[in-house]
This record gives sequence, C-alpha cells and structure tokens, in this order.
Amino acid sequence: MKALILTCSLLATICPAQQIEKSQAERVAVLEDKRIKESSGLTRSPRDPLIFWTHNDSTNDPCVYAIDRSGRTLAKVRVPHAVNFDWEDIASAKDAAGKPVLFIGDIGDNLKIRPSIQIYQIPEPSLPATASNETLSAEPKLWHGSYPDGHHNAETLLVHPTTLRIHVVTKTEDGHCSLYAFPEVLTDGKPMILEKVVDLNFPARNHLGKRPRDACQTTGGCFSPDGSRVAIATYSFIHEWKIVSGDSLKEALQKEAHLIEPPLTRQMEGLCYDADGETLWFTSEHLPTPLYRINR
Repeated sequence: MKALILTCSLLATICPAQQIEKSQAERVAVLEDKRIKESSGLTRSPRDPLIFWTHNDSTNDPCVYAIDRSGRTLAKVRVPHAVNFDWEDIASAKDAAGKPVLFIGDIGDNLKIRPSIQIYQIPEPSLPATASNETLSAEPKLWHGSYPDGHHNAETLLVHPTTLRIHVVTKTEDGHCSLYAFPEVLTDGKPMILEKVVDLNFPARNHLGKRPRDACQTTGGCFSPDGSRVAIATYSFIHEWKIVSGDSLKEALQKEAHLIEPPLTRQMEGLCYDADGETLWFTSEHLPTPLYRINR
C-alpha cells in the first residue's frame, strides 16, 4: 500500500491535472535547404505574412534564412560583423516608424560562462531576385544585456509587437526559470542590466516519445501579432497565456497556462503565431527539418 501511494504521488508530480489541447497539427513542408539543419528560431515576416525567418544554432554562420510555406528558401542573409555564439531564437515587429525589423537572440549559455548576452536588431532584409546567392543585411544594432543575479542559459526571446520591449526566458532542467526584460529605453555600447519580471515553472509531464523532464526545458516563444497572447515552447508542449486588457505580462504569466500538445518531433525549438493570432507554426532542429502548422 505504501508503494502504491508513493507511485501515485510521483505520477501526480509528473502529470499534474491540467487540461491539454490535442493539437490539430499538419506537417506542411520539409525544408528543402539542407543548410538549415538546426532551426532554432522561427518568426513570421512583418512585411509578407506568407514568409518566415529562421536561423541555425551555435557554431553556424551568422545568417538568417527566409523560407516560404512550401519549405523553399527565398534568401540567405548574413548579418555583418556578427558572431553566432549561440543563436537561440528570433522575433519580428515593426519599429516606431512602421518599418519591419528582426531581433536575433544570441542568448544561449549552456556552460553559464557568458558575461553578457546579445540581441542583434536588423531591418528586415529585402528578398533577392534569386536565393542562390548569399546577401548582406544592413548594419545591425547590438544590444548587450547582463542578468542581475548571475549567469543563465536561455533559448526564448520575446519582443512585444507594440512596445518592442525585449524579454528573455531562461532555461533549466527542472523547469524553475524566470522571465527577464531589457530596459524600456535601450542603450548601446555597454551591457544593460536586465529586470527580473517573474518566476516561471514548467513541470515534468509525460509525452509519448519524450522524457518527462523534456517538458521542463523552454526552447522558444512568441507574442501574437496584437500582443494579446504569448506562447512558450518546451521540447514536449506549448504553453499559452492570454493577456486580457488591463493585465501586465507579469500578471498574465502568473495565471495557469493553456497547454497544447504538438506532435512528436526530435527537438521543437522555433515557434511563432500566424497573422490571425491563433494559428501556430513551429520547426524542429536536425535534418530533415519539418515545418508544422497547428490549427486552432
């Protein structure tokens, strides 16, 4: 009887009672470009809603790729004077002048040794007439940030679509992590001290083909185009919160998340909303690289 009680307690810890949405997911394409072998971030183009931007993980070229919904590469764009130390996520928005911009999160730190993290901000590149040749983006703005409480690993970059405030969600193996924010007014030339906004918890959960602890490790995220939703992915699930009128991001994230169970992939990391603010798209690292759509 004691063994049975202990087993039930462990299962309750791993599988908390929470409604999970079984996603209506469709693998729309497999990316044709074998150079995109570690798709670690995904964002929708602010200029053309049928185009996405993605990039590879650490030790790869400091480049972003434009892809369409059939999995075809439309452009490979190198960011000048940039280094891909550990690019983990990408976000997009329109700046105060209404011009589309991309934010690339060089925020990974598996060994927890980096004195600062970097965010590259570039105007969304124009697409070349042919995708066969690599092009250069405009000179990037480079924002340096340091955590107020030591070193952290992170793979989730969130940029609010209207305020453009930059947020980072840390990644841990036990799911106890935090949301940090860059200052509202950005300064260049020296690291800015990030603000710790709220602690988060992603508990272990069962998912067919995954370890329970895979559900603890945050891998990517995004705001919906109007800022009314925010989603954070782990290797196993997508957690979504609605931000109701009058609530801050902190208040929204302190409420229970809506859980979405995507189909099994090797390493889901890139995640973004479609223009409708409900449909979700995601990719997974390692070849062949799938492009999935989750219809809501």
